[in-house]
Amino acid sequence: MPKNKSKALRGRAGRMKGGRGSGRASAGHVRLWGRHAVEAALKNPERQHRKLWATREGIDSLDGELPPDFPVEYADVQDLARLVAKDAPHQGLVLECAPLEDVFLDEVMDGEASHPLVILDQVTDPHNVGAILRSAAAFGAAAIVTQDRHAPPESGVVGKSASGALEVVPWVRVVNLARALEEMAEAGYWRIGLTGHAEATLAEALPAGPVALVLGAEGAGMRHNIEAHCDALAKLPITRAIESLNVSNAAAIALYAVATRT
Repeated sequence: MPKNKSKALRGRAGRMKGGRGSGRASAGHVRLWGRHAVEAALKNPERQHRKLWATREGIDSLDGELPPDFPVEYADVQDLARLVAKDAPHQGLVLECAPLEDVFLDEVMDGEASHPLVILDQVTDPHNVGAILRSAAAFGAAAIVTQDRHAPPESGVVGKSASGALEVVPWVRVVNLARALEEMAEAGYWRIGLTGHAEATLAEALPAGPVALVLGAEGAGMRHNIEAHCDALAKLPITRAIESLNVSNAAAIALYAVATRT
């Protein structure tokens, strides 16, 4: 969307028919909500948009104008609440769109030391995945990589937690995570698994070249086979006052360490 706003170009206005929604998008579509997630999706040329439900205040909050023929239905806050997850902070904007096209591993491995890969082993909480996407965008990660069967689908919860990063950071879904790690090694990436039982700290384990950071689910951690596919194991130097960090916090700290290594 262009930078200049225009009150005249707001799409076709109308009340939401019936004022009812299931909270889920129709088959084959994703429903996003919240200003940052919706605005980023509207600006993403790779997105195919189906429909925008919005309050007038929500439309006014957007950075830029909508095309004159964009399908918009104006609704009140209560109507929009029926279109999203329970108690979701939609901020007056709900967008239904097609899922993003698949991204493949060989498309994101640029071999740049400043663009780490983030591999998530059975991290299934959409809030955590969204937060990790946000950190990945902030620290210049090349992509996040998950196993298709053990990761949340693209959704409004992920999009809201990612605060726009869902549209920026490639999300690679693979069938076999161990094989994907082998491909990363073949491409020159040093694979570091983050675990509390490691002897070395992340700072001690970080090489100068390209890095793949591997994080497991909270509690269970990395699976044994995934840990065995790492070149090194490392821990974050936290105190004994706390047993462990949330996986999204750990990812943010690890990405910062990669970005600031000397």
